[in-house]
Amino acid sequence: MRTDTPWSTLPAREHLLAGAVDAAGAPVLDVVVPVFNEEKDLEPCVLRLREHLTRTFPYPFRITVADNASTDRTPRVAARLAATVPEVCSYRLEEKGRGRALRTVWSHSDAPVLAYMDVDLSTDLNALLPLVAPLISGHSDLAIGSRLARSSRVVRGSKREFISRAYNLILRSSLAARFSDAQCGFKAIRREVAQRLLPMVEDTGWFFDTEMLVLAERAGLRIHEVPVDWVDDPDSTVHIVRTATDDLKGVWRVGRALAVGALPLDRLARPFGDDPRDRALSGVPGGLARQLVGFCVVGALSTLFYLALYSLFRTGLGPQFANGGALLVSAVANTAANRRLTFRVRGRGGALRHQAQGLVVFAIGLALTGGSLAALGAVSGSPSHGTELAVLITANLAATVLRFLLFRAWVFPDRSGSEHELRNVR
Repeated sequence: MRTDTPWSTLPAREHLLAGAVDAAGAPVLDVVVPVFNEEKDLEPCVLRLREHLTRTFPYPFRITVADNASTDRTPRVAARLAATVPEVCSYRLEEKGRGRALRTVWSHSDAPVLAYMDVDLSTDLNALLPLVAPLISGHSDLAIGSRLARSSRVVRGSKREFISRAYNLILRSSLAARFSDAQCGFKAIRREVAQRLLPMVEDTGWFFDTEMLVLAERAGLRIHEVPVDWVDDPDSTVHIVRTATDDLKGVWRVGRALAVGALPLDRLARPFGDDPRDRALSGVPGGLARQLVGFCVVGALSTLFYLALYSLFRTGLGPQFANGGALLVSAVANTAANRRLTFRVRGRGGALRHQAQGLVVFAIGLALTGGSLAALGAVSGSPSHGTELAVLITANLAATVLRFLLFRAWVFPDRSGSEHELRNVR
């Protein structure tokens, strides 16, 4: 009997207390502190963090110092702490990059919950237990500290405040991100999620956090946000301009990958046995409400696009040719948008077949709208442009209902039920 987890799914979340503390005394939590040339602040930070965890955290823990190719005495300080403090270990990397350090240490850790925080301890440590508790309980997959939550208390300069809010606005507008603070140095993740998610994250620097969160959110993983109290470190060595430039390049790269369906986000699927969306309701097809909303949004935008094209083509063509050309172009765009957004078909597999089927649906719409124009011409002879548009809108509404039914039942049928039955038979 196979006991490994299929690559296409994550195991259902479970409370970690059932098997997290084994006979070998493996820690429940591994807190990584990435550092570069921090010989002055490293020891006070680690000792303060250890004291706090000893006093407040009820499970075994580990603190891992991830040295990013430091050139000062930081490696010696880290080695001394690892030798003298039982809960501390150190890891030396020969290349810089916060993302590289986190990926390396998290990938080798045996703790079921992985976290990291900045060495300056800008974030109040009282938020650490609320950060990891939802991961230990099985409620969430990732957790982040947020300096932009309404109840957070933050002390920092106006320039950094503006940059932080502007960056998160960019993420919301370009990548449709819903989390509030991408780059607060205070995050945690369950190990089984990290094992699937980290290989997909390309960045090795400061954009690592953002890329990880965007991919997790797009895959439907649950991200818990914790308001934090945060005090800016005036001695921070982060190069703001270079970091901002690299972040914008990362936004473009990830946005392009998401747009073409190049990321295998289905590898992060998780079988939520208690998800109310998994409950079978008699007479209500699964996902119908969400698909209707998505189809209506795409349809409204497609209709505006179609009308604009019709008006453009109508200046040099007759009504039938203008209608046919506008419908053809908008139909290709409509099928692509519904494939990606409404019915959530990822990747390029079957794209040509879907477009061919979409063109059949287009032909039906063309017959409805073309027939409406012909009937209008037969009745009124030379109708005005406004009358033509009104008739076309009415005909398109009828065609839209039929288009949704054909898309759902024929072009993009939901085969999850049959696949589930097939798995049960096997």
